[in-house]
Formats: sequence, structure tokens, C-alpha cells
Amino acid sequence: MGDQRMSAAHEIQVAEEDRLRAELYNFLGLILAHSPDARLLSQIAGLTGDDSEIGKATVALAKLARRTSPTSVESEYNRLFIGLGRGELLPYASYYLTGFLNEKPLAQLRRDMAAQGLARAENVFEPEDNIGSLMEMMGTLIDGQFAAPADLTTQKNFFNRHIAPWAAHFFTDLEAAKNAVFYAPVGKLGRAFMEIEAEAFRMSASPSASLAGSRQNHRGDLQ
Repeated sequence: MGDQRMSAAHEIQVAEEDRLRAELYNFLGLILAHSPDARLLSQIAGLTGDDSEIGKATVALAKLARRTSPTSVESEYNRLFIGLGRGELLPYASYYLTGFLNEKPLAQLRRDMAAQGLARAENVFEPEDNIGSLMEMMGTLIDGQFAAPADLTTQKNFFNRHIAPWAAHFFTDLEAAKNAVFYAPVGKLGRAFMEIEAEAFRMSASPSASLAGSRQNHRGDLQ
């Protein structure tokens, strides 16, 4: 799964709560794009969490990171997402929504990516509708890595069109996958976060409103 992130040459003002949202999206994108190396495992091992569902998943993931080697987590990642021919899971919107790869959801995503100035990296060859790339794209819209942060309407539309219809289902499958050990709490973390995001977008009253107040319950889960 490709890394969609790029460095921005401009200063960006992002509310603290939205920064935390973007960090969690980007974290999920990173860990779903490829298996973590020793440095990332060390960073994950230092994460803490509260008693919320996201916090508990974070604590479980940190504990696993302390006793997981890069080699073992790479093997797990390959069994889950690559395999011989295919992995246990196919983490693509097209597959979850139509049962096939490279279908209408991918075409719709590409149109919306173009409208937002997002593009697949030149060295990435897999479809853009993979879960890792979508998490990174959502993080980018929130924190403005490419341009100014997207407004609430743009965030909500992108989430509802490309993430809400299938991401929670995928994360539920990941949490329960037979090959998932390290990635089981990643599934729990992602599922809980998608539920919070969906509810917060549903409750948002106006295009200019901030979602910050709706997300106080998971602030500080990733420290």
C-alpha cells in the first residue's frame, strides 16, 4: 500500500483536536501501508491509552510491539494482505463494495482525488482504494499536507463516499482474522475510530462547525 504523504512548504494552522485526528489517520495509514520496521515498533511500544475502546486497543498494540520482531510482523503482514496469490484479506474499497477489484468505487475515488489535488506516488502501483492510502488521504485532508486543510464539508463528503461504506467492516474483519496477532488490535483501533468519526460527522450541524467537541472522548488515546 502506498504512502500518499508529502511534505508541505507552507505553514498550516490546525486545531489540536483535528491534529490528533489526522495523526491517528496517518498512523493507521502507515501501519497498513507496510509492516512496521524496528524503529516504528519501538515507537508503538511507547504508546499509552485510557479506558476507552481506542485507548485499550492502543495499550494492547503497544504490549505486542514490545515483544514482536520486525521479521515476525512482516510475515504476519504478508499472510494477511499479500500471501501466495492473495492474502487472507483484500483491503480495497472496490472488493468490499462490489466483490471485485478495480471497479466503480476506484473510479469515483480517482475523480475525487483529482479534485482535491491528490495523486498516487509514482513508485506505487496498487489501486488507490486500499485502506492504507485512504487513511493517509483522510489525514492529509485534515492537516493540509498538500494545501490548506479541507473544510468540514469536504472531509465529511470524502469520508462518507470512500471510507464509511466499508472501512469499519474491513477493520472488524482484520480484528478477527485468523492470521492477525499484532494486527488484531490495529483492527480494533481502526473500527472504534471509524465509528467515532461516522457519529461525529453525522452529528455535525453546519459546514463550518468543528468536529473537535464530538471527539473529546478519544483525545489523548495516542500519546
